[in-house]
Order: sequence, then structure tokens, then C-alpha cells
Amino acid sequence: MEDGIENLRAVEEPLESDLPICDAHHHLWERPPNSYLLSDFVGDLASGHNVTATIAVECGYGYRKSGADELRPLGETEFLESVARQGRSDPRIKTKVAAAIVGFADLSLGDAVAPVLEGHLALSPSRFRGIRYSTTWDGSGALRNEAPARMLLDGRFRRGFGWLKKFDLSFDAWLYHPQLPELADLAGAFPDVTIILNHIGAPLGVGPYAGKRDEVYQVWRGHMASLAEFPNIVVKLGGVGSVRSGYDWHQRQIKASSAELAEILRPYFEVCIDNFSAERCLFESNFPVEKAANSYVILWNAYKRITKSYSVSERAALFYGTAARVYRI
Repeated sequence: MEDGIENLRAVEEPLESDLPICDAHHHLWERPPNSYLLSDFVGDLASGHNVTATIAVECGYGYRKSGADELRPLGETEFLESVARQGRSDPRIKTKVAAAIVGFADLSLGDAVAPVLEGHLALSPSRFRGIRYSTTWDGSGALRNEAPARMLLDGRFRRGFGWLKKFDLSFDAWLYHPQLPELADLAGAFPDVTIILNHIGAPLGVGPYAGKRDEVYQVWRGHMASLAEFPNIVVKLGGVGSVRSGYDWHQRQIKASSAELAEILRPYFEVCIDNFSAERCLFESNFPVEKAANSYVILWNAYKRITKSYSVSERAALFYGTAARVYRI
């Protein structure tokens, strides 16, 4: 019976398999008992879509086990740089995995963050492109908080943030939808720093937001329209398969098809594209986080379905061009 259920899972062939893709956001890690390293990712990449390059984003893995605390995140950049080199040396791997690397540095160090940024760049001079600092916070207690409240408005954090421009680095922003006005304030204060909003700004669907999808959508949509006024902000389209979104995809034995997924995601992605334009939006897989909810093939099929009516140039930007420009690959 189990084999029968497995065979009933949503299995699809990749649509438009020649369309070039840059997967703008994925992780590599070992989190016992789970592991998702280069060989695992290559297995997903081999599923048929034309993923020519990827952006490897920090996830707190591979930190140094000794030395100054603020320098320990350099270990993750060392790891991702080694992955990139390993991938280039293997003729069987056609995708440029980790064509760009986004690491972590504690921007709340203020001016003391400068040596950390220099360290990242020294370890990966041709691929290191920016910092992600997770500032998720919600007062309900129902969600994971990764930073104190209002971190993006903190003066010491902003002193550290100012060093990103000096090193020509971008900022990947990860926060929940009620926090988006704080991101607008940050973008206005630092117009010369490119800010990449992760996971469409995380419209929430759990805890106090459960059962309020329409209400949350309206609030989120208003915030996104306000953010679009800042030309230094771009948006990653994806990351909706996490539990925080309030969908049941990760619990299903038979996963959602790309058609079903496209129907659910379309209103959100169209808000982003309509407000920011295709030149300021980029698609991401967010694997392996998304893997619990959706397969690699189905996820990209859904993105292709959503954008079917867009022009050739718009689709080229969404699937590859924006990511290549923003991360300079």
C-alpha cells in the first residue's frame, strides 16, 4: 500500500525545460537526522529544469568551533566556497551551484562588524555578495523569534548596516509581514544598499493569524505597495511552503500539483510583480525547507504556470536576469 501511495504522489514532467533558471535562494546543511548537502541538491537539480546557477544563502551551518564569536560565521562561507569549487571541478554537475554566496555577520556589532565582512570577502573574493541577518520577531509567542523587536530600527545595527555599502555588499532581509514597515524605514535610510526581501515578506498564517488569510493578505499587500516605492528593494518569490504560512502541504501524503500550487501563489506573486516589476523580482526554491511541502519539479512548474502570460523579457528577468544582476553572477 505504501508503494501505491508513493506512486500517487503528484509527479510531473518539467515544463519548458529549456528556460534558463537561477535558483535565487537555497541552503546546504547537516541537521541530524537530516542532511542536505551538494549531492542531495544535485539530485533535485537533475529533475529536469534548466537551472544554470544558484545562490547559496546562510543558514547557520559550518561555523568555526573556535576563535572570536563574531568570526565564527566565516566557517559557513568557507564551506560554501568549497562547495562551489567542488561543483566546478565535477564535469557531471552542469549547474553553477553557489555562483553567489550570502553569509551572516552580526550587524549589531556596529563598526566592529567591518573585520567580519573583510573576512568573508577574503575567503570568497569572487562569489561573496552579501549578508543575511534574520530579524524575525512576533509578539504572539506562536512563531520563532530570531532577533529582538524592532532590530532594523536599532542604531547600533544601522551602524553595522552602513558598512555594507562600503564593501559593495547587499542585504537579504528575512522578517514577518507585520515588520515590513520597519524594512521600508531601513531602505529609506540606506538608499544605496540593495535589499533583497526574502520569501515575499512572509505573510503569516499560524498562531493569531490562522483563519485570517484574507485579512493578512490585505495588510501584506498594502505593505508591499509601500515597499515598492523604494527602488533599492527587490523581492524573492517563493518560500511559502514553510509551516508559518499556514498551509497543509507538508502534511499531505499526496502533495499539491503545480496547477493547485500556482492557483494559491498567483495572487501573492502578482502583487509583487505588479508593484515591483519583473526586473525587481526573482524566483527562489528555498530548498530544502520547501522540500517538506513541494518537490523541486512541481515548484518550478508552478512558477512557470503563474508567469505563462508574461512577456519573454519579463520571464527572462524573473527566472534568471534579476538574480544574475542583483547577485552579480
